[in-house]
Amino acid sequence: MRKIRVGIIGASSEGGWALYGHLPALKALPRFEVTAVCATVREHAEEVARRYGVPHVFHRADALVSHPDVDLVVVAVKAPQHEALVRAAIAAGKDVFCEWPLGTSTSQAASLTKLADAAKVRTVVGLQRRLSPGVRYLRDLLTEGGVGTLRSVTLHAAVPMLGSRYKAREAYAADVKNGADMFTVFAAHFLDTVLSAVGPLRDVSGVVTRQFEEATIIETEEPLPVTSPDQVLVQGTLEGGAVLSAHFETGKRSGGGIYFHFTGTEGDLLMSEHLQLSGTQGEDQSFEPLPAPAEYSWLPRGELSPDAHDVGHLYTAYARDVDGGTRLAPDFHEALKLHRLLDAIGRASSTGQRQSVTEAL
Repeated sequence: MRKIRVGIIGASSEGGWALYGHLPALKALPRFEVTAVCATVREHAEEVARRYGVPHVFHRADALVSHPDVDLVVVAVKAPQHEALVRAAIAAGKDVFCEWPLGTSTSQAASLTKLADAAKVRTVVGLQRRLSPGVRYLRDLLTEGGVGTLRSVTLHAAVPMLGSRYKAREAYAADVKNGADMFTVFAAHFLDTVLSAVGPLRDVSGVVTRQFEEATIIETEEPLPVTSPDQVLVQGTLEGGAVLSAHFETGKRSGGGIYFHFTGTEGDLLMSEHLQLSGTQGEDQSFEPLPAPAEYSWLPRGELSPDAHDVGHLYTAYARDVDGGTRLAPDFHEALKLHRLLDAIGRASSTGQRQSVTEAL
């Protein structure tokens, strides 16, 4: 079987998600071959190519997209650049993997989804955590009644970044128009992770707010105007009847972390920030580790980071879809649903009124 040939836009030796997530994952997957890389600075792409043995190097994305040795175009650049690059890949008739968010607005996401459907190309969106072994095992445990009937879901995610101080490479996220803020990226990723296991929301209330009007760029101590939110509260009812409560915050100086709790009529499950499970049943029992069985891991962990391992599962899902006609990998339609959910939360915050998610999707 011929390998799936991958071209990555945004593969720079200076860092970024392509370098830390995509390339290590693809190196561990024999079904794939990275045949082309592209970065704005050609020398940075050349260094990546030397490191990973990639034959084709570009500093212009259009050259990579049109190259005959590329089957799957990966868009791993800043969110404001996603739309144009995804459009180019679709126009070239290539399958396309776009990092989340799909666009800087829901209208962009809808347009790209419609365009991909018309071109009959396969699409993937970078919502890899839903395919983590621990998350898929969680979904099965809940479906099989491992804690009885699910009653509530609690999520708290707090990180030190994107508060009063920004790294220079993250400064663009301070402008809400760039669609790369903590609500659009950080909160969305973890909401998607949870909802992939517990099912969709039926209705939602929300608070999306900003407490830092100005930040400082760490490297230069320059002031940075901030229009992006740094606090998000979400409450809602799942289609299955359980309630959900989620709190996301950035700029946490100490005591941060990510915490998931699932309460059922017969027991409870906890999930760590690295998506590992523990559980208990009955009254006042201690939590015991619940490692995902071996069959939930589709590739060896090896030396991969937890994040790169999750990306590897997303690529594996795409390969299985290509080979077997399945729909395991989240595609642009799933991305559009998540964009619309964020819109519903935003409306709930701005109006102070609970929103129907079912109608919004």
